[in-house]
Amino acid sequence: MTSPLDDAMKRLDVALGLLEASVSRRLEADRRKGSLETELQLMQDDRSRLAEELDGALTRLHRFEVATDDVSRRVQLAILAVQNVLAQAGQLESGQLALEEG
Repeated sequence: MTSPLDDAMKRLDVALGLLEASVSRRLEADRRKGSLETELQLMQDDRSRLAEELDGALTRLHRFEVATDDVSRRVQLAILAVQNVLAQAGQLESGQLALEEG
């Protein structure tokens, strides 16, 4: 037969074991929570950095679009100018031929 003191010691030992396990689980949960919070902060930092990069890229794209539109307009004007010069040169040549024939 075991004494009441031995029974109490066994119950205390079991209770301490359960307490240690509970503390270990709690510490592990707190560690994981800290890791998740750190990871979340890193993700938020990355998101902010990417948003700034996107804004910069969109600004550059807008500038390129404006420059492209300007270049396109200038090329169209140059084409028209060349066409006018060629048309005038063609008229002069036709007129000169008419004068020379006559």
